[in-house]
Amino acid sequence: MLKKARSELPESVFSAERFEIPKVRGHFQGNKTIISNFHQVAATLNREVAHIMKFVLRELATPGNITKTALILGAKVPASKINEKIRKYALEFVLCSECGKPDTKLIKEGPFLYLRCMACGAKHTVKSKI
Repeated sequence: MLKKARSELPESVFSAERFEIPKVRGHFQGNKTIISNFHQVAATLNREVAHIMKFVLRELATPGNITKTALILGAKVPASKINEKIRKYALEFVLCSECGKPDTKLIKEGPFLYLRCMACGAKHTVKSKI
């Protein structure tokens, strides 16, 4: 009976990955790139928009600014490159290096920035030069 019940469950039940790094949506306008869902990406990663923006702009070496609805980059940047940088941000500043879960918070103690995992309790330093 147990084998039959297990075979009838959907595959998503057995997936260990409950967190998915979001993909950006945007378009080109002249020689600028407008990312329309940047605020949703920040909300999914549970980080401040300004922190993610600083990281992405530094990694892409392009100027940019944030509006109420979007991130505007001062150059034409393909979505694949932006997604790569957001994935790098998530690996460095969101996902716990011990358990791999996204249930983390950034905590500043003195001159150091720590990544504290709420799931397993691990605490790691991260580079704060953003």
